[in-house]
Amino acid sequence: MSLFATLRAGFPADLSRPALIEPSGATLSYAALLARSGGIAEALTAQGLKAGDRMVVQTGKSMDALLLYLAALRAGIVYVPLNPGYTRAELDYFLDDAEPSLFVDESVLAKLAAAPPADFVQPALGPDDLAAILYTSGTTGRSKGAMLSQGNLASNAETLIREWRFTGADRLIHALPIFHVHGLFVATHCVLGSGASMLWLPGFDADAILAAMGEASVLMGVPTFYTRLLARAELTPDRAANMRLFVSGSAPLSAETHREWESRTGHRILERYGMTETGMLASNPYDRDRRAGAVGPPLPGVSIRIDAPDAEGVGGIEVKGPNVTSGYWRNAEKTAEAFTGDGWFMTADLGRFDADGYLWIVGRAKDLIISGGFNVYPAEVEAAIEVLDGVGEVAVIGAPHPDFGEGVIALIVPRAGEAVLPESVSEALRDTLASYKRPKLVLIRDTLPRNAMGKVEKAVLRRELEGMFA
Repeated sequence: MSLFATLRAGFPADLSRPALIEPSGATLSYAALLARSGGIAEALTAQGLKAGDRMVVQTGKSMDALLLYLAALRAGIVYVPLNPGYTRAELDYFLDDAEPSLFVDESVLAKLAAAPPADFVQPALGPDDLAAILYTSGTTGRSKGAMLSQGNLASNAETLIREWRFTGADRLIHALPIFHVHGLFVATHCVLGSGASMLWLPGFDADAILAAMGEASVLMGVPTFYTRLLARAELTPDRAANMRLFVSGSAPLSAETHREWESRTGHRILERYGMTETGMLASNPYDRDRRAGAVGPPLPGVSIRIDAPDAEGVGGIEVKGPNVTSGYWRNAEKTAEAFTGDGWFMTADLGRFDADGYLWIVGRAKDLIISGGFNVYPAEVEAAIEVLDGVGEVAVIGAPHPDFGEGVIALIVPRAGEAVLPESVSEALRDTLASYKRPKLVLIRDTLPRNAMGKVEKAVLRRELEGMFA
């Protein structure tokens, strides 16, 4: 079954029900969603696009942009979303690599969205047919296009709807961008595949999210959503009383944020783990213990193993499952490098399982710090610093050191209105971390560099601080 057919099977019997509601009050019913996406699909095929052709899309978040995505799914056109922030020079790389039959910007989208409604007849599509190409963030070298099939996306959608208990009664606060797995696939697929609805916000707005909690039931966000909401006095148990689920992903959620959110709202955030190349891989359980700092057991149908674990059980995370990419677009070399000889995808993340089968991510392999011959996992050091008084955010990296090979550096953003002294951090860690793990340098910053999904860009920090110990 194709991805769109999988989603369509979950639509409500009453198609007049809303699928999407904008802040202006504009509503897109399921009936209109079908008719308008069908019209756009007809317009695309009238331009000569056929199943398997690529369509590169660089637009903002809008109702029309979502309809374009659904039209592509219906027509079997391979959807290639790009960050609207990319410059023309950056865009040229993706156009050269994807070789699309059509490039859609805002002006082209407006013309397509004006197509009359139509009852589009979907071509036959199988689970191995390509549905989307999503380019990785490219922190090391050029971005690679992860190929995601109809079956990859459909299997993950069905699993998440079931595991997170989505029903037609749900209303999701959608404040994520839609050029990324989290907002485009995880959020919209859970809603549409269960016949639910979503409040379609253009981006993160604390006031809008807090106001929406009274009529919504689910929020999906990145960790910065939760830290920013925690800074608001209006966040109370009463404000969150109508909500049943808060999900966090795309970047690590600190255990301190997890605990503070529960204290303020009475809800435990459900943290999950996934990648562009795989969709979701693991999730804290819906109706059992959601552990602060852990990402939960593997999702049903997904296998996760730890390669070459050290004495503490930490090693490379490798995965298998129906959600895992077949490889990178026109890049046989990188595809071969990404898989083991027995077919497991190497995530480049480091992690360990606890005794109850919960996965704990300790960092990216490239972020591992080796100081004086000892392995230092940034996540462990960050967790020890996050609980200190006044600390709002922290990132830990390594920089070349003449004596130790690498020295540990901690960069801290204090909480609003509070101060953190570097010497107090070093002193506080004496009882919690071995000497080789403790930062040799503590820097106080106003902000940390983050990408569009809220991940700290440690590669940027490493380049900036490369000569700090020289």
